[in-house]
Amino acid sequence: MDGIPGEAPDRVPDASELRFSLLGPVRAWRGGEPVPAGSPQQRALLALLLLRDGRTATAAELIDGIWGEEPPSQALAALRTYASRLRKALGADVLVSLAGGYAIRPAGGALDLAVAQELAADAEKARAAGERCEARTLLTKALGLWDGEVLASVPGPYAESQRARLEEWRLQLTETRLDLDLEVGCHAEAVSELTALTAAHPLRERLRELLMLALYRCGRQAEALAVYADTRRMLADELGVDPRPELSRLQQRILEADEELARPVETPATAAPAVIRPAQLPASVPDFTGRASFVRELGDRLAKAETSVMAVSALAGIGGVGKTTLAVHVAHAARPHFPDGQLYVDLQGAGSRAAEPETVLGAFLRALGTPDTAIPDTLDERAALYRSTLDGRRVLVLLDNARDASQVRPLLPGTPGCAALLTARTRMVDLAGAHLIDLDVMSPEEALQLFTRIVGEERVAAEREASLDVVASCGFLPLAIRIAAARLAARRTWTVSVLAAKLADERRRLDELQAGDLAVKATFELGYGQLEPAQARAFRLLGLADGPDISLAAAAAVLGLPLYEAEDILESLVDTSLLESASPGRYRFHDLVRLYARACAERDEEPAVGRESALSRLLDFYLATAAGVYAIERPGDRLVDHLEPVDWSGLTFTDRHDAQDWLYREAGPLLASVRQSAGAGTVRRAVDLLWAALDLGESGANAREYESTARAVREAARANGDERAEGRALLTLADVHHTSGRFEQAEQEAEQVMRLATAAEDPLPTCWAPNARGIMALYQNRHADGETHLTLAIANFRSIGDRPGEASALCNLSRIHLAMGRTASAVSLAQQGLDIYDGMGNTLRGANARYALGLALTQNEQREEATERLYEALAVFRDSRQRFWEGMTLFRLSEVDMAAEQPALAAAKAEQALTVLRGIGGEWRRGNVLTVLGRALHAVGQSGRAHVCWREALAIYEESSSPEAAEVHKLLTLAAAA
Repeated sequence: MDGIPGEAPDRVPDASELRFSLLGPVRAWRGGEPVPAGSPQQRALLALLLLRDGRTATAAELIDGIWGEEPPSQALAALRTYASRLRKALGADVLVSLAGGYAIRPAGGALDLAVAQELAADAEKARAAGERCEARTLLTKALGLWDGEVLASVPGPYAESQRARLEEWRLQLTETRLDLDLEVGCHAEAVSELTALTAAHPLRERLRELLMLALYRCGRQAEALAVYADTRRMLADELGVDPRPELSRLQQRILEADEELARPVETPATAAPAVIRPAQLPASVPDFTGRASFVRELGDRLAKAETSVMAVSALAGIGGVGKTTLAVHVAHAARPHFPDGQLYVDLQGAGSRAAEPETVLGAFLRALGTPDTAIPDTLDERAALYRSTLDGRRVLVLLDNARDASQVRPLLPGTPGCAALLTARTRMVDLAGAHLIDLDVMSPEEALQLFTRIVGEERVAAEREASLDVVASCGFLPLAIRIAAARLAARRTWTVSVLAAKLADERRRLDELQAGDLAVKATFELGYGQLEPAQARAFRLLGLADGPDISLAAAAAVLGLPLYEAEDILESLVDTSLLESASPGRYRFHDLVRLYARACAERDEEPAVGRESALSRLLDFYLATAAGVYAIERPGDRLVDHLEPVDWSGLTFTDRHDAQDWLYREAGPLLASVRQSAGAGTVRRAVDLLWAALDLGESGANAREYESTARAVREAARANGDERAEGRALLTLADVHHTSGRFEQAEQEAEQVMRLATAAEDPLPTCWAPNARGIMALYQNRHADGETHLTLAIANFRSIGDRPGEASALCNLSRIHLAMGRTASAVSLAQQGLDIYDGMGNTLRGANARYALGLALTQNEQREEATERLYEALAVFRDSRQRFWEGMTLFRLSEVDMAAEQPALAAAKAEQALTVLRGIGGEWRRGNVLTVLGRALHAVGQSGRAHVCWREALAIYEESSSPEAAEVHKLLTLAAAA
């Protein structure tokens, strides 16, 4: 008997190691090694036996299943040969002979079909139990087991019938999973897949129904109705029937703008198998004291929120009176009444940069499980989605430190079962329906109780009168009491009388404690006066830095200290309550404390150069670190050699992803430092930091803040008369305008850059400005001008030895040649650029070169290679969080699919591009994607929906007077004539 290659002939295979696959090619594995399945007829025998689920098949049944009605004369002998070979490969205990027939009984979990059936059954149970996210996850796993065509290349009538059965089952599972996608709110993601499926299965009405619903929930009502019109026409032409009643009812509900139709059953879910329940409340202080009547009053209102209209309670009072402490304490006590979660935000209303409701809503929606791609752009749309997401849920929202009612209104849930607690310095008299509470200072008894809990009963009991003097000197203000008591608790050698005597000497301080808002400053003065010199200096200097918070490394730069020394001081300030630790390694001031710290810096930090030096070190830190991130992302790029020198070092990274994480995590503080450093002595470094952090503008994640910062720095450079800084600032603005699709403005900025950079003898912008002008000329159909600009850019880059810059200009020139019909040279130029990037290991910009080469290869009808280059680029852009370029690459891939006459695939990719580019890229690019999407939809028979896309694209082009309007108008005219 022949043995299995690589094994001793007498070895008995272990059946438990075997795995089988039917949902694709028929295959078998032992462990990780494939087991030969033999000829097509032998694979047909294996498949037939596996599909009988362990039941015995007679020889006659097997012959009929493999060969049908006309078997060969030696069919029985052939069958026995195939069975013998399979027995040798699989093991005698796996393929057994019984009563003149054969059977295979695989171990549990060994057959992919059986696993898929179990997952589908579990999904059905989960859905019946209301666990839609769990059901969706299980179905996704089941569908992931398919690997191409079922029983691929297996002959015979039995395989043919089973192939059809399993393909139908796969479609049913897909429909169910898509149905669940819509139930949990993932309608934007579903549109792309449904577009492809309806093209592949045009007569499947359930898919059309799901597509209509997904489009409607994406705000694309006209397209949804067009799907119905396309379906009705197609069914009449192909089958002579009308759409089924469910589809007609859905059309009517869309026409009526049914509010229930627009609402998913649950909030959107990503990878989480269950509804996300945020728990964002800050920790409650363990020594919370007093306020019993307020705790009871607020607790009663929150307990009734489930059965009454949405409850809003607003706490008002001076800074330091304990509004946040009380609100957090009450919120924690009320958590059992809000099982679906608690949201928290510091609205920073007391400072100069109050949080924007639009930004807060984005953070809340993410916390509730909404994918970034499903979050709308405008405040009104976000507020509406927020209220819809909370509908039917019981969530408590704590809005801390509000500025006014206008900031708060969009953040209120607005549905029974939910409640909002908010704190503010002023009474919210114009907040309709709010329960207002004015929070005053503590009673003497409560104040002494709080002081005792922090300091200790023994010390207070020994000096009760002195303790009363302390809390009285603090004006019974909780924050002042907490700071004073913490200082005393940290100094075991002090007596209470020592602290009382220090307070008694502060006549001005005592006056301020009784003077309205100045009471807060006096309380801070108490804590500040007890700081050690190093602590006080750190407190003053850290307060100078703008930004929502500061990292330990950045704080060390501000203080000019080694990391470990800075950490010791910062942690000691956290202990005094003058500084907060937002998370490990990150620190922030309360807004009022920051203002006080700055006042201290102006009063006590002598000379003023000390304050300037601190901010200069911070700017150096960000510039040095951002330059390192830029260099690791773009090896060989000469920008890092043309930045302003720094005197303070930054962080270094060896991993590209760690560098990216730092840049996006520090976006807020970094851009705040740029804005703050736009003075005469620092504007050049500020501009260079903005340039080195260019990814923040191009990624789409921080584009708006990046743009506003670039404008501010440009104005500052102009006011300072610094042509070099102004030219570089304009260059960053040109890039922002390019990404946003504002090509005329980008061209104007780049033209000014050339003038300013030439006058300032600044070589690098004289390279990048013509590079930018060349690509703008491409978009404006000024191809000869574009070639002139890019030829100059290439020469300038070569003159300073900037190889990556040269590669960029070569790739852009490739685009110009492509537009001029010079396809062969376009391919050559893009390949030259790619070779430069790859030779330097420049992965990110190499992806841009692959993008350019993909376009050229597409037009050169080398579509297979074009697709490979574009997919390579897409993987890098996704890995680098470059949403803009990810979306554009998907758009180009859809163009390749159209050129290859694969409109269903093109439609799916165009839909993905629309989703990714949402909020970035500009309307002109959106018009481009809609045009291709319309072509693809028209080609798969969805002409009504195609018309909607073209009409929207036409409106975009006409609004911007773009020449593409003529092409789209022609498409609409031809389609109407047909």
